[in-house]
Amino acid sequence: MNLRKFPDHSNNSKLVRRQTVPFATPCSDQEHPVWLPQDEELPSTGKSSPTSDKALDQAPIYLSPSDREALLRQRAIDKAQQGHLEEAIDLFTFLIHYNPDSASNYNNRGLLQFQQGRSDLALEDYNTAIQLNPRLGKVYNNRANCWASLGDLEAAIADYETAINLDPTDIRARLNQGITFRELDLYDRALESFDLALQVSQLLNSTDMVGIPAALEGHIYAERGRLNHLTGDWNCAVADYHRALERLPLTGSSTDPAYRLRFQVQSWLDSLLNPFNAE
Repeated sequence: MNLRKFPDHSNNSKLVRRQTVPFATPCSDQEHPVWLPQDEELPSTGKSSPTSDKALDQAPIYLSPSDREALLRQRAIDKAQQGHLEEAIDLFTFLIHYNPDSASNYNNRGLLQFQQGRSDLALEDYNTAIQLNPRLGKVYNNRANCWASLGDLEAAIADYETAINLDPTDIRARLNQGITFRELDLYDRALESFDLALQVSQLLNSTDMVGIPAALEGHIYAERGRLNHLTGDWNCAVADYHRALERLPLTGSSTDPAYRLRFQVQSWLDSLLNPFNAE
């Protein structure tokens, strides 16, 4: 996932401006909102050797072509989750050559290219995925994250809106949209996005057997709390920060955005409760 800092100044509340924002590293001491990708969430960093051009032939010969393709796709996802992003990119590239009509393969390769800092290549993959399947809402969310990282917040807002129109239950797109509105100082619209994300989360938790991950709901409370903090509604900010800490993981990897967010929320809370001791 890409991390970006808050802007230092406001803009007209009725206009969406373009702003160039540099990439920031996950270990920065500055505060960073986190834009969430969708589909297979393929994490962080790593290197590996290139994948063999005969990758498909290495799959068990008794499987059907579609099953062999699915096996290789899972292998690519596993490589990405292990941090071998270049090897995963090679596998998805092979899968794209094997099946050039798969929007999912382009979307997943775009996620990996984005995480490697190759935003232009990621945009190409997302654009192709949308051409192949213009109703795949999660790709619009991922492309919006890419636009946001490049500072084109106007394009990001448009893509988040499309993702939500295609799937009104898309909590990640609503959350990301709220973060982007907040960066634009469009606080009323940001609050609406966060509130709707929480309402959808609560609805799905009451009707869906699987439910919404606690960390995702914690992320919404954290971002809404930060919004309340920035607008001076400190009582609501403290309440939201506490709700976020109840849901964000207590332990985890330093590459886990939800785990890292917990430390950011704690620092925001400390700055409100102990302003004289805050750094």
